[in-house]
Amino acid sequence: MSVESVFPALELLLPRVTKPVQYIGGELNSTVKDWDGAAVHWALMYPDAYEVGLPNQGVMILYELLNEQPDALAERCYAVWPDLEALMREHHVPHFTVDSHRPLGAFEVIGVSFSTELGYTNLLTALDLAGIPLRAADRTDEHPLVVAGGHAAFNPEPIADFIDAAVLGDGEQAVLDITEVLRAGTQRKAGRVEVLRRLAGTEGVYVPSLYDVRYREDGGIAAISPNDPRAPKRVTKRTTTDLDEWPYPKQPLVPLAETVHERMSVEIFRGCTRGCRFCQAGMITRPVRERSLAGIGEMVDKGLKASGFTEVGLLSLSSADHSEIAEITKGLADRYEGSNTTLSLPSTRVDAFNIDLANEISRNGRRSGLTFAPEGGSERIRRVINKMVSEEDLIRTVSAAFAQGWRQVKLYFMCGLPTETDSDVLEIAGMAHRVIKAGWEASGHNDVRCTISIGGFVPKPHTPFQWAAQADPETIDTRLRKLRAEINSDRRLGRNIGMRYHDGQPALIEGLLSRGDRRVGRVIERVWREGGRFDGWSEHFSYRRWVDSAEAELPPLGVSLAWFTTRERGQDEVLPWTHLDSGLDPDWLWEDWQDALSDREQDDCRWTPCFDCGVCPTTGTDIQVGPSGTTLIPLTPVSASGG
Repeated sequence: MSVESVFPALELLLPRVTKPVQYIGGELNSTVKDWDGAAVHWALMYPDAYEVGLPNQGVMILYELLNEQPDALAERCYAVWPDLEALMREHHVPHFTVDSHRPLGAFEVIGVSFSTELGYTNLLTALDLAGIPLRAADRTDEHPLVVAGGHAAFNPEPIADFIDAAVLGDGEQAVLDITEVLRAGTQRKAGRVEVLRRLAGTEGVYVPSLYDVRYREDGGIAAISPNDPRAPKRVTKRTTTDLDEWPYPKQPLVPLAETVHERMSVEIFRGCTRGCRFCQAGMITRPVRERSLAGIGEMVDKGLKASGFTEVGLLSLSSADHSEIAEITKGLADRYEGSNTTLSLPSTRVDAFNIDLANEISRNGRRSGLTFAPEGGSERIRRVINKMVSEEDLIRTVSAAFAQGWRQVKLYFMCGLPTETDSDVLEIAGMAHRVIKAGWEASGHNDVRCTISIGGFVPKPHTPFQWAAQADPETIDTRLRKLRAEINSDRRLGRNIGMRYHDGQPALIEGLLSRGDRRVGRVIERVWREGGRFDGWSEHFSYRRWVDSAEAELPPLGVSLAWFTTRERGQDEVLPWTHLDSGLDPDWLWEDWQDALSDREQDDCRWTPCFDCGVCPTTGTDIQVGPSGTTLIPLTPVSASGG
């Protein structure tokens, strides 16, 4: 039966809200399929504003992939701003998709992609606006299944009460398998409980309701065990082994409203073996799987023709690490030379970067600036976090860049790292001063700038730092004040250095959500009921609201905000995600944590013998790097318009 659009009612509200264009849909390459022709209907939600959610590669890939299936349908939805939320409540307009403005409650499944835990409250807003019970236990066979994905799904326990399932790892094959389960018997036919049991037997799918958590008297977890024979003791992540078999997105969405990224992007490889101990993304996406030159070239060519974008982003966790990055950048720069198409490499490391690469990237565009992430100010702290970027390499690289005409360098750091002292942070100032001096000397003038951007460190699950104590906000804020004073201690150099930072309060709440267990769900719900929305946005985030909610909800359960954040864990502690397998051997992670405490670094296993992290045998694959032995793309010239 067809489902009516809510747009007639929504349209009357749009003149009264900010940026109404974000709610109307109809973007180039968007898809509206016949409702009655689909057996399974997906609503894909990114729980943040349109301007952040539309460019998200994960949602875009699944949206296109699902809509290619003849009897499946996928539509997108994003979080609505508080002004529209208030009007929707007043006029009884349910949460909707932007493609055909169908109500979320009409779909069989709502897939929610979490890039950050601070989007949890926005999920509750969407469910409530849609008339869907917040808690999975209160839903009936008539309600959609709520399935979480993204990096935050590797510990979905804080939202276990609100979701029906979570997908661990890569989503391409997983969403097709979930679609097959729903096609075989939706909850409206087989019953919700039976469908969840079938999903629990699907690789990479975790169903929280089929697991019981027992707690000790001291507040710790005694055990996490399945309560249904079809639920595995440990759920292992899903891994897409050959990226060339999944060349998505083929037709990138082109936004109607301004978004944070407006470019055609290609993921040139997935995974990372650098072993940065703070980096959850690098750990949970192992092993490295490179896309071939031919695959990259074909995706770029088709994507540009389908979208009209003039910028190509070559994406990965460290794009310059692709074994054939020189061939990729030169091939693309040659092909699009003379057109208005530019290249960007959003993520690079100093030790994988060179001026030849920079020149290829900037051949058709202006040299706006270079970005690197030393992460730690001192050599000692960089050994702790296993980010072995030497200051000598950094100065050499920026000197060459300034000599070639670049004028700006941005450096990313973290504050509050394990074993960190004030002096480790203050060394950031010395590094920035030396960058400016090197720029003056290399360029012959003083028109150079260095911007340092600093965030509070959050220990994440499935990393060696998952056992670490998080620094409290007062410690982080004090160190950042001292750093600012140290930068400005030399007025001549300081005027060329900008400093951007996030205070320690949002980081602590992110820490609560990233390493919390099911008891934290009560805090999330209380924060939401007290008005919590868009917690990833500084203008909406309220530290006091989170602290008050934690103080009200956690002590009766035998724990506290500090218990989840600033407390160091022991090796024998049962962690909330112990039953969720990222492929990494827990003993290997612990040994790497001990190496961190001893200031010992570890090499990149891509080029050295295996360190037995456990991923390759667990996922049934191996590191996949070039050379591919193929050409990038036929290097036929293009017109100045890029056609």
